[in-house]
Amino acid sequence: MTLSYPVPTPLEYFASLVQVGQGEAIALLEAAACIAHDAHPNMDVQAFLDEMDRLQARLARRMPADAEPLLRLNVLNRFFYGELGFGANLNDFYAPENSYLHLVLGTRRGIPISLAVLWLELAQGAADLKAYGVSFPGHFLVKVLLPGGQAVLDPVTGHSLSREALGERLAPFRAHEGASAQEDVPLGLYLQAASTRDILARMLRNLKEIHRTRQDWNALVAVQHRLIMLLPDAWDEWRDRGLAYAELGQPLLALEDLEAYLAHATGASDVPAIARHVKALRAAG
Repeated sequence: MTLSYPVPTPLEYFASLVQVGQGEAIALLEAAACIAHDAHPNMDVQAFLDEMDRLQARLARRMPADAEPLLRLNVLNRFFYGELGFGANLNDFYAPENSYLHLVLGTRRGIPISLAVLWLELAQGAADLKAYGVSFPGHFLVKVLLPGGQAVLDPVTGHSLSREALGERLAPFRAHEGASAQEDVPLGLYLQAASTRDILARMLRNLKEIHRTRQDWNALVAVQHRLIMLLPDAWDEWRDRGLAYAELGQPLLALEDLEAYLAHATGASDVPAIARHVKALRAAG
């Protein structure tokens, strides 16, 4: 007897990667690659992972035996930025394609966080470095722990950033948030290693902002599905999916999400506005 198993949908596949048991690690590269399925449903994740494995093997052949971490970092960066030619897509920085890893791998062009995910895979693999993502305000960074301290790098160029340079990058964020609230926060708190879940959420929220700016509500809803799978208790994501459903003329789905938000976000400043929105949807229905 031939056994057949249902093929998971792209969303079910993503859910299987991010809804892991306590203590289990999320496979960052695979989960991040799956984000592209909403726009490219036929994207072959395994083919992408195989190509990354081939890059790992190429890099491993360039690593001197018993090399110190700093030398391994230099070899990695020459390979990633020099030989492979990865860098920012300055011609179309806000294109959704910059977040789709299989396309970034093919074009060698992306945004800081997508370049960082590919770089981190090589850094933690063939380069055997203690490397981590850093969810820095405005520009995703990476850091490497070295015997003499840590190096913080821009994943777009591989250049190391001094404390002064990091302070300059942080200044606009502090000004926007209000100096009184931010100026006493130590720089080191902004350089904490980001969790895999945090990295995936930031990738998805980048896409969310692009789709919202373009008023592409179908694409926005697809991103919201993944955000809610990833962060089921992030009730603002339920709210934003509900608002997108309302834009699509789907009041029942909108009400379900917006009412869930109101039930859990009782102290939020926008509760009165969302409550009025719910009342209007009910009246229209």
